[in-house]
Amino acid sequence: MMLITISRESQCCWVLCRIISPSLHVPSDTSAAIPVGLLACQRDPLLRSLKTTIVSAALLKPSPPPSLNKASHTKKAKASSVPTFPHPVLQDAVVWNVQVVKRHGGLAVHYVKPAEDVSDVPDVLASGKNVIVELGPAGFQRRLDHMSMHTSQHLLSSVIDSTLKTPTLTWSLTPWPSPAYIDLPRPLTAAEISSVQDHVNRHVFAGRRVHVQPASTGATATATIDIIRAEPQPSSRELGRGLPRDYSGGVHRLVIIDGVDRTPCCGTHLPSLSTLQLFLFPSPTSSSATSFRHLFLAGPRLLDHLASTHALLARTAGVLSCGAPETPDRVALVVDESKRREKRVEDLERELAGVLGRQLAEEMARWRAADGAGPGPRDDGWVRCLSRTDDSQTARAFLHAVTLAFEAHLLPEQTGEARRFTLLLASSPPSQTSSSTTVVMLLGSEEKRVKAASEELKRQFATLKGGGKATRWSGKFVGVWLAEREGKTAQSLLSRSS
Repeated sequence: MMLITISRESQCCWVLCRIISPSLHVPSDTSAAIPVGLLACQRDPLLRSLKTTIVSAALLKPSPPPSLNKASHTKKAKASSVPTFPHPVLQDAVVWNVQVVKRHGGLAVHYVKPAEDVSDVPDVLASGKNVIVELGPAGFQRRLDHMSMHTSQHLLSSVIDSTLKTPTLTWSLTPWPSPAYIDLPRPLTAAEISSVQDHVNRHVFAGRRVHVQPASTGATATATIDIIRAEPQPSSRELGRGLPRDYSGGVHRLVIIDGVDRTPCCGTHLPSLSTLQLFLFPSPTSSSATSFRHLFLAGPRLLDHLASTHALLARTAGVLSCGAPETPDRVALVVDESKRREKRVEDLERELAGVLGRQLAEEMARWRAADGAGPGPRDDGWVRCLSRTDDSQTARAFLHAVTLAFEAHLLPEQTGEARRFTLLLASSPPSQTSSSTTVVMLLGSEEKRVKAASEELKRQFATLKGGGKATRWSGKFVGVWLAEREGKTAQSLLSRSS
């Protein structure tokens, strides 16, 4: 990995200069790096390419990645990782991709990935070399998206702070195309959200200008930037914001939305609010003990959101065979019908479980009445294995209901030795493969019988896993379970173990 510090840029990037200062100067010495705060992307964030000079370059061997089993990995590793954002650097018809740009103190350093066999800085990237830095279409769209969300966050937080006296605790620029969010100390009501959205969009429609007021923290200035408009009065958002501890030699900047907000910030912003359209979701998506989260969208993300939402609505309307305006009512009708069907299924399953449980209890009673003539000797108790097919997602609950009904229908005189039994129920999906799951439930008259039987079953069927308590045990078998094969094997096994 190469570390490259780029110096001053050509005059062409000053066309859309939005920095306001009566005394601040931009360095003209090509051997000195432009300080953070006056970078080309900060003076003109709409710039796509520029000619510049390399101040210094060094070969960097990246540190090994942190261990995944360390507790501090998640947040720290994300902050220190180097993502890939291809920004071509061209020199002598050779293109080098900038992996990432990081701030070191008051300097911006470009990280360029050279060939694997490079042992020193290539001559084309040596100090004093002239290069062209170019932001490709994808890179520019990414910057435009970031600027839109960043500027809209300044605007949104300012409106909420000034109209509702509610400060923004934190905010996050989430990955495209997810909505960004702000965390507030309290949730906003529906009326407040509507008012804030209307207030924000009034500023957007007015096309208020955005510019920067810098204050030099170093002595690196040589060329004056003109004042282009008056400054608004300071607001509460300007107070209490400090620079990072490692920020030295750079420029302290206030990002100003004319007549609306002024906030310390070193990021890039759009020159005007006219490109924004802000959308706020009507309620917080999550909350903690100290904050409530509100989502928002603007610029390219809002357009993408509207397009994708429209596509989803049209697709849903097509599935429901109705027009888009009728979709909510049609969805409500479908959901209501689905709930009624689920209720009918639950009632039928409860009734069926009662019938099966009673039939099994009656079968055991007949076996007892026939002096134990049945699946096993009388001294070993009654043993029964019942396998069935069912594609329900609640198979375990159904089998549990069958065992409850079975116990409820046992005759009062079936006590002691006359009550000894082992019952195994299995429910498999109709179409089975090697990865299918069969739910198994075991019920016995004695805890020790259930424990011994479950251990025998797990030894016999390698993919059967589960657990239980007292006289009940349940588990899941992965694979194909057939009544004429696995069912008979289990019946024989339980008869022997009993």
